[in-house]
Amino acid sequence: MFEISQLKEKKLPELQEIAKNLNISKYRSLKKLDLVYQILDYQAANPTSAPAPQKADKERPRPQRQKRERVQRNNDAPSQKTIDFKEKSENNPDIAKDQQKKEVIPQKPEPSNKDSQKREPKQPESTNNDLQKREPQNRPQKDKDRNQNRNQNKGNQNKGNQGNNGNKDNRNRYREPDFEFDAIIESEGVLDVMQDGYGFLRSSDYNYLSSPDDIYVSQSQIRLFGLKKGDTVLGNVRPPKEGEKYFPLIKVTKINGLDPQVVRDRVSFEHLTPLFPQEKFNIAEKQSTISTRIMDLFSPIGKGQRGMIVSQPKTGKTMLLKDVANAIAANHPEVYQMILLIDERPEEVTDMQRNVRGEVIASTFDKEANEHVKIANIVLEKAKRLVECGYDVVILLDSITRLARAYNTVQPASGKILSGGVDANALHKPKRFFGAARNIENGGSLTIIATALTETGSKMDEVIFEEFKGTGNMELQLDRKISNRRIFPAIDLTSSSTRRDDILLDEATIQRMWVMRKYLADMNPVEAMEFINDRFKQTKNNEEFLISMNS
Repeated sequence: MFEISQLKEKKLPELQEIAKNLNISKYRSLKKLDLVYQILDYQAANPTSAPAPQKADKERPRPQRQKRERVQRNNDAPSQKTIDFKEKSENNPDIAKDQQKKEVIPQKPEPSNKDSQKREPKQPESTNNDLQKREPQNRPQKDKDRNQNRNQNKGNQNKGNQGNNGNKDNRNRYREPDFEFDAIIESEGVLDVMQDGYGFLRSSDYNYLSSPDDIYVSQSQIRLFGLKKGDTVLGNVRPPKEGEKYFPLIKVTKINGLDPQVVRDRVSFEHLTPLFPQEKFNIAEKQSTISTRIMDLFSPIGKGQRGMIVSQPKTGKTMLLKDVANAIAANHPEVYQMILLIDERPEEVTDMQRNVRGEVIASTFDKEANEHVKIANIVLEKAKRLVECGYDVVILLDSITRLARAYNTVQPASGKILSGGVDANALHKPKRFFGAARNIENGGSLTIIATALTETGSKMDEVIFEEFKGTGNMELQLDRKISNRRIFPAIDLTSSSTRRDDILLDEATIQRMWVMRKYLADMNPVEAMEFINDRFKQTKNNEEFLISMNS
């Protein structure tokens, strides 16, 4: 018989071994304290299974059965019952006399077997009768139910514990299955970091604004991998648990298409060395139009160019931007191209998405200025992160004037207002956006071609254009007079040029373009465009056009 103090000193495997020997069911799923009480209950219910059985068990089968039933009723403290029995036996003179008789019996000579058999059953009967008198008559019904359940459990234990693996089968039979969906879903998004340090992976389907597809990224993951706002992260996602709203990121596979160990040691965009564009975009070959062929000669675009298309309304700037985007995508598949449409018409957004090979991010004119600013900021940060990793990125912005208007609306009032209602500090952020275009030494470039509106009748647009006028290193002027004659592209050839185009073009082409510009300087913009347009239609490519200049 084990005592509770002995069982508590033992370890859980030892208790499980004891429970296994006693055939206690489901002992592997119990905790230590529960297992201790199960063993004590089993010992109290089955005294025959104790290590030291009594000698008179075989001789007295009936009294032992009565004892077993009596112990089951008060199984919580079997040792106390024996103590109470002794104390009460001392107080009761009848029981004390019986015990004295029992002690005197061995001193007398051994009686016959008949007399011993008659004497022995009398003692437990008298004690049982006395105990039944002493026990309360109104016993709770719960004790009887417990004893019945215990007897049923004993029968089930003997049936179910015949094999060694019965415990595991009974334990897992009615248990709900645990499904693990970790690392099944793989998702990608652009990181947007909050003020508290954590972030979300925004989906391009929602123009990088908050959406149901957002993936939660913890602050520890952002610090571990050195993530920044605008990083394109590919990783494994698990479903949200109870109380969680978002799908959390559990594993980072790629950052900007590269291994996370490589990206961690990158140099920040602000510390990269900017250079003049040195490699030209070939927009006069595959999928070229007359517009792109003229731009390729008169105002070439290089990797890292900061170009501006200055135009009046209804001069075909959106169509020109679409031609440039398709030409770059066809001739330079290594370039990551983004078309950013701010405050544009919804039908133009749909047309651009269907006809341009590139990522189109749009915020139409029916959206708030806050959304214009958010989209522009995250697109710029994404482009910077790609440039840090050595990619060539092109952003085609339409238009920078409307973006500056949105920044002016969002900007808190500083007290200094320029002419046209422009806040003095409102143009800093759009300048930072446009000034991010640069060619990086030892790899990577960010090219931004933006459109600017002039002569719209708004004083604010004139102020914005004057602020951006000298910031670009490529300028393409569109003329309303040429578009009124239905001559497209409506490019003012004499006013359009690229700074340091001698780096982009070869010597022979530069010499011929000088001759061409001298010849066109005597004409007005309409005559010059008509002349060039006719000549370009007669030739297949720019090389053939340059050769035809000799004749």
